[in-house]
Amino acid sequence: MAAPPDNDVLWARSLHHAHRGSPALVGVSLGVREGEILSVQGPRGCGKTTLLRCLSGQLVADEGEVWFNGAPVHTLPALHRERLRREHFAWIGAEPTLVPELTAWENAALPLLLRGVPHRTAKTTALEWLDRLDVGQVARRRPHALTQAQRQRTATARALVAEPAVLFADEPTAPLHSAEAAQLLRTVLAAARSHRITVLLASYDPDVAALADRTLPLVDGRRTGSVTAEAEGRAECSLSV
Repeated sequence: MAAPPDNDVLWARSLHHAHRGSPALVGVSLGVREGEILSVQGPRGCGKTTLLRCLSGQLVADEGEVWFNGAPVHTLPALHRERLRREHFAWIGAEPTLVPELTAWENAALPLLLRGVPHRTAKTTALEWLDRLDVGQVARRRPHALTQAQRQRTATARALVAEPAVLFADEPTAPLHSAEAAQLLRTVLAAARSHRITVLLASYDPDVAALADRTLPLVDGRRTGSVTAEAEGRAECSLSV
């Protein structure tokens, strides 16, 4: 069995998974380097969410391997995978899942509080991220008093507050209008680059790929290639001439 490359923070080989007998992933392999932003592209139902869930340890593939920093994830017991997600990973989904009883800043601070970070420090850090994401003014409101966009930005702050090693973003701008989505995505990716956070960004929007370092296209659960953002730019230029 070949070991994963030393410079890949996340590495997977020959992932196969089916939902109720229907193939969701068919032999998908990939490697992601530290600080890289990888866009997983494809239409709805192509396996993007399943791939991110397998890579993040939420789901164990029927076949194949997943490694994080040279250590196997696919063989870990459920409690160990949960600890891995809590301490090293973060997730942003298409729908913000906030704790309704907590204020926006308390929701954002939750990962730090669960790690035992002092309350004052956790609050200060959460407020800084909410300000950075332009929702500092609603920090003391509960989710029911927030707009959809404000809830999504709060969920994004919660994902970034602990500066995870890997951020999994599954259609994070889906509930937002185009201008709002573009602004949020730019903020997230700028924060990721400045903090050397590795990002796996799943989207059906081809415009998202232009913001990533590399694109991994999926069709019917199969990887169809990998294209760098630079190569995509050259291709677009040649087509426009």
